[in-house]
Amino acid sequence: MPDEPLELGEVSTADWYAHSDTMNQVGFLTIARRLPSLVRQALAMAWRASRRDTAITMVLQILGGVFTAFGLLATTGVLTALFEQGPTPERLRAALPSLALVGAAAALRTAVQAGAGWAQARLGPQISRESEQRLYGLTSSVELVAYDDPDFHDSLQRASSRGVDMADSVVWSAIDVVTAAVGIVAVAGVLGVLHPVLLPLLLLAVLPDAWAAVRGARMRYSTMNSLIPVRRRKWIIADLLADRSPAAEVRSFTMRGFLLRMYDAVARAEQEVLLRLARREALARVGGEALGGLGSGLVYVALGVLLALGAIPLAVAGTAVLAIRTGQSALTQLLYATNRLYENGLYFTDFLEFCADAERRLTGPRPAAPPERFERISVRDVAFTYPGTGTPALNGVSLEIKRGEVIAFVGENGSGKTTLSKILAGLYEPDSGAVLWDDVDLRHVSPGAVRERVTVIAQDHTRWPLTARYNITMGTDRGEPALHAAASVAGAAEVIDELPHGYRTLLDRRFKDGQELSGGQWQRIAVARGFHRDAELLICDEPTAALDARAEHALFERIRDHSGGRTVLLITHRLASVRYADRIYVLDHGVIVESGDHASLMALNGLYADLYLLQAAAYQM
Repeated sequence: MPDEPLELGEVSTADWYAHSDTMNQVGFLTIARRLPSLVRQALAMAWRASRRDTAITMVLQILGGVFTAFGLLATTGVLTALFEQGPTPERLRAALPSLALVGAAAALRTAVQAGAGWAQARLGPQISRESEQRLYGLTSSVELVAYDDPDFHDSLQRASSRGVDMADSVVWSAIDVVTAAVGIVAVAGVLGVLHPVLLPLLLLAVLPDAWAAVRGARMRYSTMNSLIPVRRRKWIIADLLADRSPAAEVRSFTMRGFLLRMYDAVARAEQEVLLRLARREALARVGGEALGGLGSGLVYVALGVLLALGAIPLAVAGTAVLAIRTGQSALTQLLYATNRLYENGLYFTDFLEFCADAERRLTGPRPAAPPERFERISVRDVAFTYPGTGTPALNGVSLEIKRGEVIAFVGENGSGKTTLSKILAGLYEPDSGAVLWDDVDLRHVSPGAVRERVTVIAQDHTRWPLTARYNITMGTDRGEPALHAAASVAGAAEVIDELPHGYRTLLDRRFKDGQELSGGQWQRIAVARGFHRDAELLICDEPTAALDARAEHALFERIRDHSGGRTVLLITHRLASVRYADRIYVLDHGVIVESGDHASLMALNGLYADLYLLQAAAYQM
């Protein structure tokens, strides 16, 4: 129905402007106060990326400013000699020493600026690598619960979409600010020597441009910041239209027209906002340039008045013209660099704030070590609530798992089975209560040390765009026997034998010579990955969801036969698969309501018996 109103969820026109005026209230003094901090942060990142290139860039840029000032002062000597009374050849000869100094200053300035440009160009890729390593180092180490927090997602979106890309731009802008400031100091010193009144006149020519540049930066940042939810929705819809995973369902449900309508609605509204921004920026820029032209005219009128009054000689006036033009260029460069530094710095600040927030979410040092071979795992009164929700996913859960047991968690959807398994795997930490390995409280143990001793085979496993070998070993080389044994136990060996390049086959059809597997074949690869890790605790969360009945039965037989003393935790809705578990815990709304083996739970005639008999009746029919 093409006329049906679209429900866009968090994206609505009114919401886009909820904070759009926040940055527009920022004044020039605020920018001036933030500027030293931005320069310091940018140069600190450059220093971490490459101390040598940063030092070379700064030293050579400062030398360039010194040579600029030296050249202007030498120009005064040239003009003084040329404007003296006497024959022209004698005046030219008198000007030659100063001309040589001007030429030498120009040559040296060109050389040092070329060297500074070379060092600055080297900094770019090094800064990009430094910022990307910091971002992805944090995103891959932050606790998993952060990804369940919508605020974290928004912050990550801002940091990754533009923040990290602005790191090198901010550093370049900071260097340009320092360079332009050095140039202005050099010109200001020359103008101060020539005549003190010339320096304040210089400001009249560029302050209007500064106002326009700063106002444009505020408008652009506030608009782009308000469009973040919109663009995220647009990218999500674009993925649905262009990605491989939903392609079949898009076609089978004939969703093309609906998705295109939704995409066009979001894109058209975004376009209107950007067009409105372009108009506002153009008006601010035209106004600034008009006022800037008026200021430049006043500067030259004032210089003419000084000449007419005899306040400065003609030679000094000529040098002043050159100095003012040089100063205008340097001050314009400073304002442009300041504007760019402020605008890019707003996005760079998003990156820095995300990194600071992510660092606060990291687990601090924990000195305790888990036991090498635990005898029991105790869960004591554990509670857990996902961020942004008011209902606990787990509430007062207690249980015990002994070494070598096969334990099963069962229950309806949303009962807390997977959440509890993630707490046992060290992926989540409980809000209250404790998980102990023997007598060691895992709150005192590094999560990484726990995860090294746990293997999770998940239903929603990742289909890594790597070779079959790396999909099983995950970069850990335990040798060929361990690789082949894991593949054989999981039933993945026969899948890999049919691949054109065996274990060296790339499992992603988006790449040349890449192969795609079926859902069941991918699940066997995931199971092989779990067996290859050879961990003390094996957690199987719906490991057979994509397998047929025969393959499912064979897999559970393999898990029982090849557990090799491992403690196995099974999570499944297919209750026939857990009949032989040593103990079954039944969860309902985050609480354990029943526990025992299959026979005792059937005799109890409670929730487990209801679910089991319901499934059994379907098979009998």
